[in-house]
Amino acid sequence: MIERRLVYTVPPEYDGRRLLAFLRGALNMSARSVTKLRHDPGSLLLDGRPIRTVDPVRAGNVVTVLLHEPESGVDAAGEMPEILYEDDDLLVINKPAGLAVHPTHNHQGDTLANAAAAYLAVKGKAGAFRAVGRLDKQTSGIVLCALHRHSASLMTGAYQKTYLAVAEGLFTGSGEIDRPIVRPDPMKTLRWVGEGGDPALTRWQALKTDGVRTLLSVRPVTGRTHQIRVHFASLGAPLAGDAMYGGHTDLIGRAALHCYTLRLAHPITGAALELTAPPPPDLLRLTEGMRDLD
Repeated sequence: MIERRLVYTVPPEYDGRRLLAFLRGALNMSARSVTKLRHDPGSLLLDGRPIRTVDPVRAGNVVTVLLHEPESGVDAAGEMPEILYEDDDLLVINKPAGLAVHPTHNHQGDTLANAAAAYLAVKGKAGAFRAVGRLDKQTSGIVLCALHRHSASLMTGAYQKTYLAVAEGLFTGSGEIDRPIVRPDPMKTLRWVGEGGDPALTRWQALKTDGVRTLLSVRPVTGRTHQIRVHFASLGAPLAGDAMYGGHTDLIGRAALHCYTLRLAHPITGAALELTAPPPPDLLRLTEGMRDLD
């Protein structure tokens, strides 16, 4: 079990109010997180002494929150990929294509979660790994991980990712795809566009083309499984290499999709972060010779 210590000074607007109001209002803590803290002796301190959530706080008091993170149960194994950013609250990783994020029945001990568990154990942070918005196994690029439950809850939907994708078709300018996504067979991962599905919105801008394929900057406004892959396939322009949705695999052996940039406000400090994962070699080879689009 690891411990993350968060220290805050009570501002004037919370003078005389209960600690619960400060935790939920000023710190944006979820009700679930507060409940766990309330049942964890010594996890809430006021000027170094234990305090209950029903007790009042005064302006200038120092509130200390001790977050205790249990072991994740994931086996520590494997080598950690490139780390783009790290502190006590976040871990941002440049995931290579072909690496699954979480263990499944097909992947035991060879996932990003396993590699992260091994890396964090060496640093004394064993067990703390929460991927915020996972990537498909074959998609490369940025994976955002929270290192404790509070940062995880604050980052839900509070970040923006931009992808690079190569679609098999000619695109110019920019546009959006607003089509619902369904899962025809609950026993299969395959998705498709169809009535009654979950709302899904993807925005894109064309960057380069060779007349047959187009390199696109893509931003999924919603976060449906396989969203980018399904949306472009529904236009008759599947991603190159994406055999599941009709893409050709002669030039690249996986869906040509890479999470390129991540923008977010740090969940604890509020600092603006913008991180970039350069395109991997297989994507660069696929776009060689393409001309820029105005």
